Amino acid sequence: MWPFKSAARKQIAKIEVKGAIAGGTRTSVLKALKTVEEKQYPVLLLRIDSPGGTVVDSHEIYSALKRLQKTVKIVASFGNISASGGVYIGMGAQHIMANPGTITGSIGVILRGNNLERLLEKVGVSFKVIKSGPYKDILAFDRELTEPEQHILQDLIDTTYGQFVQAVAEARKLEVDAVKRFADGRVFTGQQALDLGLVDRLGTEEDARCWAAELAGLDPDKVKCIDIEDPKPFWNRFIPGNQSAKTLGLALPVEMQTWLNFEMASNGLPLWMYHPSGRL
Repeated sequence: MWPFKSAARKQIAKIEVKGAIAGGTRTSVLKALKTVEEKQYPVLLLRIDSPGGTVVDSHEIYSALKRLQKTVKIVASFGNISASGGVYIGMGAQHIMANPGTITGSIGVILRGNNLERLLEKVGVSFKVIKSGPYKDILAFDRELTEPEQHILQDLIDTTYGQFVQAVAEARKLEVDAVKRFADGRVFTGQQALDLGLVDRLGTEEDARCWAAELAGLDPDKVKCIDIEDPKPFWNRFIPGNQSAKTLGLALPVEMQTWLNFEMASNGLPLWMYHPSGRL
């Protein structure tokens, strides 16, 4: 039993989803959503600043938000970028606000593997593979995909894409065919997203906070916004900035190291992900 349920009922809960959506983000956000439910906050401000991430991790957060809708009003606020998996998570909110300059959209799925065959040939490295079936080593990095393998993976991508389109259509009350007309991977500004029906309103995070307060019948000028997040490990409180990376012997900035870790962990996985460089 939470001791401050009555106080929570007069406050706005806030959860931030930042960066690539993978296992760590999923775990943190799911725990925070559980806290919102248990403390019985009337409304949640979900701030999303993410280019997306893995399909499964994005879907688990989306599913938890859909369940939370039964008892909590949810306002999603799109930040600098809320694309692909960030959009998918946003579909778990009843109400969505974007900044006019937000980069959003990129509705689609990508699956990437690395082919190092020619490099391996140059250095004289080859592999002997014993497998139980012709597709057991699909996306192996030492050879090209075969045509049948491309068809198998395309079917996988098409199924996952259909899941994304259906979620957008249901959440935004649009026809599936209407969603497919703009769900081709392109990105939009917040203004364009409003015109397409992907978001409800344009405004800042503060505007979204006021909207959340009004939806819960609270005074926007008086209500508090409470950040819900995982408690950080005790030692993190004493490690400023990039020092944690230095402690682990990392030469890269924390942000770059985080992205590199995501790249390595997600290779071969279907992704709802946008990257402005055109690469993952």
